Amino acid sequence: MMGIRVGILDQTPIYEGETPIDAFRHTIELVQRAEQLGFHRFWVSEHHDSGHVAGSSPEVLISHLLAHTERIRLGSGGVMLQHYSPYKVAENFNVLSALGPGRIDLGIGRAPGGLPRSTQALQQGIQEAASLKDKINQVKQFIHNEPHEDETHPLAGLSAAPVSQIPAELYVLGASIDSAGMAAELGLPYVFSLFINSNTEVALEALRTYREQFDSSHGREPYAILAISLIVAESAEEAEGLASEHMLVKIHLENGKVLTVGSVEQAEEFGRQSNEKYRIEILEPSVTRGTKETVGPALAKFQQDFAVDELIVTTATRDFAKRIRSFELLREALDEQGLGEFTNESTPAQAVIG
Repeated sequence: MMGIRVGILDQTPIYEGETPIDAFRHTIELVQRAEQLGFHRFWVSEHHDSGHVAGSSPEVLISHLLAHTERIRLGSGGVMLQHYSPYKVAENFNVLSALGPGRIDLGIGRAPGGLPRSTQALQQGIQEAASLKDKINQVKQFIHNEPHEDETHPLAGLSAAPVSQIPAELYVLGASIDSAGMAAELGLPYVFSLFINSNTEVALEALRTYREQFDSSHGREPYAILAISLIVAESAEEAEGLASEHMLVKIHLENGKVLTVGSVEQAEEFGRQSNEKYRIEILEPSVTRGTKETVGPALAKFQQDFAVDELIVTTATRDFAKRIRSFELLREALDEQGLGEFTNESTPAQAVIG
């Protein structure tokens, strides 16, 4: 049976009775434990105007995590590029790549990452309405120091310093068929977030679209990742209890947009700020849970059914110690069943994907 390359997504949750400072301390402890356990990569998220998660600036947090780790790949899951200048994002990740050569990933997300007022604040003064696809392409050109296609363009000849010998590896993050098609057209690795959109039919179609439409003229092959929510516990009963601590809250706006938020209160606030009619949907979250005896085969089935090259796992519990233990048990599960593809050395980005 093929091995499974496994990474971790950490959203820096703020636990009840704790502060954002405590949340960042947990992220540092978790990334160090993840490195000890041999997980391949560790990504941090971007959220704004939230009392539930602390990570509003993944590039700043990644820089700090670089200083507290030695080998594990670090990245964003993801940077919400719609808010920012592609040039500045490229500069940020070129600096990170210079500080941690061969260890940096730049995952680019499509969601706003916050409420309408935070989006308004983040986009204040932005006049150019470039598409996300165009922005990703600009980031790609700047990160790889590629010449501008139009030599007469005002930005032709511009470099995003420092030019890195081992650029950050770009990933397109999404939970739709559209995002898969965009990643394929750009010839970039793709991450489907099943923990956000648990519709397996959409996930299968998105990943099929990605592979079938992938543009190989950029000199690479498709690389697909599935991001899932997972809890591993000492017993099946404990895993069920930990999984039941959370719910999946979606807000459906009158304009047709559907967004996943952290709580009913946040959904109500989002609706109020949007000045649109809306409805809130509360679902049981799609969490793969169990003991180390059952989780290994479940992950192998994910890899087989979705034909992905890698899994990224996010684990949400109300007890940080239970979160750490879940990743320890996951490592044991994969070891015992010979499924894990773990690493004790950082791997240059080109070797990971090629």
